[in-house]
Amino acid sequence: MSESIVLVDKHDGIATVTLNRPDKLNALNRELRLAFCHAMQELRRDQDIRVVIITGAGRAFCVGLDLRELGTRASGIRDEGDATFVTVIEDMEVPVIAAVNGFAITGGFELALACDMMVAAEEAQFADTHARVGVMPGGGMSARLPRAVGIRKAKELSLTGNYLSARDAERMGLVNRVVPREQLLTAARELANSIAGANQTIVRNMKQLYDLTTRTTLAEAMRIEQDKFREFNRKASLGELGQARESVMQRGRAQAAKK
Repeated sequence: MSESIVLVDKHDGIATVTLNRPDKLNALNRELRLAFCHAMQELRRDQDIRVVIITGAGRAFCVGLDLRELGTRASGIRDEGDATFVTVIEDMEVPVIAAVNGFAITGGFELALACDMMVAAEEAQFADTHARVGVMPGGGMSARLPRAVGIRKAKELSLTGNYLSARDAERMGLVNRVVPREQLLTAARELANSIAGANQTIVRNMKQLYDLTTRTTLAEAMRIEQDKFREFNRKASLGELGQARESVMQRGRAQAAKK
């Protein structure tokens, strides 16, 4: 029996989703896209999951759409109903971390950009090769990349197709942290555990709030935040908040003692 094209591992509220087409550098053919969409949709329905990590098998995270399918019916924008490999990440209520183990190219770069955070191996490289291949982006590159690195750097990356190293990506704020390859999943899980240990109602609401406010104007973002703030205050328990604050202060003191 052949191994699944998408692997899902669940442990302590954290799901690790692995794109498992290493011989093709995890290129997104229709089979892989459909399997990935199904896996993410199932995880969205799983109330025990608090964080999702996405990574790739082999030496690539994902090199984007399978070029052999371009121009065919299999390259259609929608993969499963109205869902795509990008929108199933956007639709997640819990945070999604990209553990970028190698090449994240074009559609694979868009997949990583759709995640809430990125941890990258030292060997990881990012590139937008739409202009090199001769196709237009459809997975959010022109919307997310300038918000991550600034409009001028985004134009440079997209119009040249040049590769960006993990360290350079970290310096410009695209990547949260860079670690040796053998420590990648450990680092991603440590970050996931920190999130999973926080108040999950607030985590989910904060994720939604950031998503909403970063897609609009500053004035509208402030209005959205105030609406969420007032809604929360109507339901808040002062006793629970006091206990949570003391727990946070103890955690801060413990972290400071380690430095």
